[in-house]
Amino acid sequence: MLPQNIALVDDDLEFSEFLAQHLRDQSGAVRVFNDSSDLLSDRDAFVFDFYILDLMLPGVDGIELLRILRRRTQAGILVVSGRMAPDVFDQAITAGADMYLAKPVRLEQVALAVLAVQRRVQGSHEQTKTWKLDHASGELTAPDGVRISLSDNDRVVLECFIDAGGAPVSREQLRRKLGRIEPDETDNLLHASIYRLRRRIERATPLLAPLQSVPRQGYVFRALLVRA
Repeated sequence: MLPQNIALVDDDLEFSEFLAQHLRDQSGAVRVFNDSSDLLSDRDAFVFDFYILDLMLPGVDGIELLRILRRRTQAGILVVSGRMAPDVFDQAITAGADMYLAKPVRLEQVALAVLAVQRRVQGSHEQTKTWKLDHASGELTAPDGVRISLSDNDRVVLECFIDAGGAPVSREQLRRKLGRIEPDETDNLLHASIYRLRRRIERATPLLAPLQSVPRQGYVFRALLVRA
């Protein structure tokens, strides 16, 4: 089964149109970006379930885009590109791609590659170890054993995710738990709290912080999180 939410980043308008329609016909929801900067400036840039990228893009170079995405998401990434260079495959895989297909390529081949990568990604997610919140000590223990000191707000936010049992937590719920009943125009305070927590995790451990935004809903902790 195809991922539910796919970002296709390619400035070849004809190829993007045909590929997006082919994937939609197989029940995949696809958003097309013809410029890498358009993707990065989108509010949902890092919450897609899967990414299909060209490497020859206006805006941010495709290899650099790969590195940026891989720092922020564990989603599957497939490169489909006509870039000709002896080391282009090595560059793409090293930067974070899960698979590389060279253009020209059939639409059916791209769909099969997406399915293959998605199976691998889902399997690795199922094996993800547990994150543990110790409220008494004020620490979060990452799967690699690193203990991360938390602020009071961090602990409140993480308790919300534990209570949600892996489901998204709305912005309103988080605001109320943090004692902020009235939202400001853009939820800047809440966004800042989530950003600081994510950065605290990423500075302490090389593991990706599984804390992600959910479009039009709130935030979700995409890993098993329990009380110690």
